[in-house]
Amino acid sequence: MIAEARRQAILETLHQASQPISAAVLATRFSVSRQVIVGDIALLRAAGEDISATPRGYVILKATAGQVRQIACQHGPEGMRDELCAMVDQGCTVLDVIVEHPVYGQLTGPLQISSRYEVEQFIERCQATDARPLSDLTEGIHLHTLSCPDESAFQRVTAALNELHILLSN
Repeated sequence: MIAEARRQAILETLHQASQPISAAVLATRFSVSRQVIVGDIALLRAAGEDISATPRGYVILKATAGQVRQIACQHGPEGMRDELCAMVDQGCTVLDVIVEHPVYGQLTGPLQISSRYEVEQFIERCQATDARPLSDLTEGIHLHTLSCPDESAFQRVTAALNELHILLSN
């Protein structure tokens, strides 16, 4: 398969996917190395395709139903599981995490976490790779973008985070 045809096939695969697809899975599917896939994704992004890399793989973000809201939080690494569970337990999807870096400005990490299972996968991956959360750069202060089915779900998230003393307030 020539490179352009492979990139088109990758794009079609991502459009049809219901969940993130890792570079390793794409590499196996197209009989190339993982690094070739990473390069293909970079070229697709440079051509204007809206492909996000999440901790579980690549996705093309689809329009979200309901409300997209942001919420400010502060906690140490030990609060990450409780925070994410509080959000997904109310029916919301955690789209990303955002921190303000003094040199780079806004740094955003796509997450796409919508269930306790996905929270546990994320936590396990952080522990297995000894990765530190982006919020370590900002003394625990960060934003999350949430996709909530309705305003009441967002209000429940706010109440749950406030109860956990994670919600950043004035």
